[in-house]
Amino acid sequence: MPLRTVRPNIVQSIRAFRVQDLQEAATQLGHHFLYANLGNAQSKQDVLDMIAAQYTFPAHFGKNFDALYDCMTDLVHKSGAQPGFIVLLEQIPAHAKFDKEAREQLLDIFRDAADYWADGKLPFRCFDSFL
Repeated sequence: MPLRTVRPNIVQSIRAFRVQDLQEAATQLGHHFLYANLGNAQSKQDVLDMIAAQYTFPAHFGKNFDALYDCMTDLVHKSGAQPGFIVLLEQIPAHAKFDKEAREQLLDIFRDAADYWADGKLPFRCFDSFL
């Protein structure tokens, strides 16, 4: 079973996992695979724009952290039954325009989403890496 050593509702470093392995695990488990490469982001707005584009959020996405949480939880929940999620945030920027506080706020959104889906007994695993 893929990811058997990874809790079902967690945000953690990608560590030894490869993107392709996570995508294959999502396929095997029948889960949604959401991937965002943020390597070219220079600001909070860039990060939000890139996540919205790569996760194919609706055009009315508010492009702020509250709207990101809403898209990762309520909006998806209202679209019907979900099988589970494997989410990847690759190359989160680490520089003055997207500092440690901004990175923690971003990861907190995904931690809160993991908690939200845990309440419904739905797996939500989020993996991250820093640039």
